[in-house]
Amino acid sequence: MIRRVVGTLGLLAVAAAGLGLATGLAQAHPAAPQAANATTHITVAASEFKFVFSKRSIPAVGTVIFTVVNKGKISHNFKIGGKATPNLLPGKSAKLTVKFTKKGHYAYLCTLPGHAGAGMKGTFSVGVAAVKPPPPTTTTPTTTTQPTTTTSTVPVGNGKTTVTVNMVEYAFQLSQSTIPSGQITFVINNKGNEVHNFAILGNKAGAQIAPGTSETWTVALPPGTYNYQCDVPFHASFGMVGQFTVTP
Repeated sequence: MIRRVVGTLGLLAVAAAGLGLATGLAQAHPAAPQAANATTHITVAASEFKFVFSKRSIPAVGTVIFTVVNKGKISHNFKIGGKATPNLLPGKSAKLTVKFTKKGHYAYLCTLPGHAGAGMKGTFSVGVAAVKPPPPTTTTPTTTTQPTTTTSTVPVGNGKTTVTVNMVEYAFQLSQSTIPSGQITFVINNKGNEVHNFAILGNKAGAQIAPGTSETWTVALPPGTYNYQCDVPFHASFGMVGQFTVTP
């Protein structure tokens, strides 16, 4: 019986010694912070007119895989570290892999005309404290408009005309600019790389359509001068405006 007690006490002493050694080793080697050159996945949501990041910084130099999702209603892109996504249509996404080799603040922006100025820009931080994003702007981007449409009091004519409208960056191409009064059918094609629309001021605004798509609608127009533009923010100011004449 005495031998059993002594043996048990000996085993307990060895176990206690082992536990103390393990504790000492754990204290000597605490959990390491995120290693340099690690790969981080970050989601970036783009909309009108801002970016929202799942993380605005990483603690050390390394690689970041940005998943950029366009949650807006018009095209956007994302550029950082000398790399950029393609222009993304609403609802589309793309991945952008960037290797950051130096600590610091890296500028990002949407390169589409007017978008950065409207708020789609900022800095992403690597190995340094993140910069607090600026407060949301309360300014609503405006488009440049032509003078109000003026028409004559002459009744609508009996003409039936089809006009093809091609939209590109940043211009309209009409098959004709002088049209007889009557029922005018506009066949509108987006041949550009961004979302566009065709709006006859004071009469009809077409839908904002994606590249490679088209729409057709008909309006009855009396004689007069008509101004048109693209309603997508900034596009009119970049040249997507024009004028056509409806003759008696």
